[in-house]
Amino acid sequence: TTHYSFKLPTYCISVLAKGTGWVRSVRAQKANLFLHVNDGSSLLSLQVVASSELNDPLLTFGSAVEVTGTLRKSPHQNQPVELEAQQIHVVGECNPVDFPFKIKERHGLEYIRQFPHLRCRTNAFSSLLRIRSEAATAVHSYFKENGFVQIHTPVITSNDCEGAGELFQVEPSGPQNEEEENFFSVPAFLTVSGQLHLEVMSGAFSRVYTFGPTFRAENSQSRRHLAEFYMVEAEVSFTQSLEDLTKVMEDMFRSATEHVLAHCAEDVDLFHKHVTPGHRVSPEGRLFNLAIDILNRSSEKFAFPTDWGCDLQTEHEKYLVKHCGNIPVFVTDYPYDLKPFYARDNQDHPEHTAAAVDLLVPGVGELCGGSLREERLDLLRARLEEAGLEDTYSWYLDLRRFGSVPHGGFGLGFERYLQCILGVDNIKDVIPFPRFSHSCLL
Repeated sequence: TTHYSFKLPTYCISVLAKGTGWVRSVRAQKANLFLHVNDGSSLLSLQVVASSELNDPLLTFGSAVEVTGTLRKSPHQNQPVELEAQQIHVVGECNPVDFPFKIKERHGLEYIRQFPHLRCRTNAFSSLLRIRSEAATAVHSYFKENGFVQIHTPVITSNDCEGAGELFQVEPSGPQNEEEENFFSVPAFLTVSGQLHLEVMSGAFSRVYTFGPTFRAENSQSRRHLAEFYMVEAEVSFTQSLEDLTKVMEDMFRSATEHVLAHCAEDVDLFHKHVTPGHRVSPEGRLFNLAIDILNRSSEKFAFPTDWGCDLQTEHEKYLVKHCGNIPVFVTDYPYDLKPFYARDNQDHPEHTAAAVDLLVPGVGELCGGSLREERLDLLRARLEEAGLEDTYSWYLDLRRFGSVPHGGFGLGFERYLQCILGVDNIKDVIPFPRFSHSCLL
């Protein structure tokens, strides 16, 4: 017996085959029985044709089956092959009355979000998961092909990279661990970024990256925020140019998007036609550093101020993208005081900016954030002293003492990237198991 994935070739075959999967539709006629069975490998289901004698009341929408028969060229144009069944075995029953998804209904993302343990059974979410898998593969491929070394940065850390204080503290559970002394001898947290660990590695490798989960204890249930999400982060050594960083951002965005569009065309089309109709993605971009001037000249009424020195809010980011023609936009040279201690000082008084850059994209706003890192020991020490962090980050100063080189890096929110290319409004709909304030199901 030959086992075939349902992602089938188009050439004609006529062999004995066994297929397994889940029933997407059942249609019984007087003489024949027709099933559509899907194994999750693609949006395309395999049509099974059988004698009505093989019909079984347990053959229902959602049931798991094993079908043995002959794989033949299909007479229908929309499917290359079909399975002429000799035997159908129901592996797992599914009561269609109790099953929350109905065969003839198109359920919205908000509805299926209520069933995190079952929503992978729907067309929309199974398509999302295949796209997510291919996008992750594309990210790793881009970095491998461009000479980056992958670093597994730790999930547990004593660093607060962002300085925002929105951290999950890690402590052992159980009464035997209730002593005041820390398990790690120092306070430990779930990571908010792998950047500082990548900077350590950028002292020995010219190009490094990491791709993994990050955590923010932000008490928000908005469409934009998760407590656990995935970040793609990279550091490039021997550079003093923001353009070097924006080139990596743009190339990675374009490469990953082209890969997804080439390998998941049917899945992406499902979103663009039925889930987010009218949405299209363009892997183009442009450089832009006059953001405040554009906002101040706008007739738009913003809820947040647009004065120099004020940080850009989501409403500002989305306006800038729209102003530039709804394509990805780079915004550079932010006010120095808005950026963390590691951002490089441009020393361009009176404006006083940092060599920082954000990539803004349609529908999402900020997708990437990065900067050149301050490699000058005296300036970095002064900034840390000003913040009272010199002792905490003495190891970070050591990186500048021993073989330091100019370098920079960025982070990309992977879920926001998926929102961007698919047009999905709520970030909870692009991750398998969303974690956010007051919700940690499964």
